[in-house]
Amino acid sequence: MNADGPVVNVHVLFFAKSRELANTPRSKVDVPTKITASDLLDLLVSRFGLISIRDNLILAHNESYIDNLSDTVLFKEGDELAIIPPLSGG
Repeated sequence: MNADGPVVNVHVLFFAKSRELANTPRSKVDVPTKITASDLLDLLVSRFGLISIRDNLILAHNESYIDNLSDTVLFKEGDELAIIPPLSGG
């Protein structure tokens, strides 16, 4: 991750197990304006203590799923990130 470039503040929403582990339904975090999805995932896992579910998380940026961890994500101030673990139940 290139922390030397510009950063913006984004809203983070947590669902299910990620909410439990982060101990909050929402937060804000500074992220680079340009970051790979993999580096973004690592940043969020580290910042919010999500290591136990890291390999099962789904990320969404402004209500669009991030399908590939090698994709580059471009952020603007106030964007929204959702951290979604797999859901089960019926």
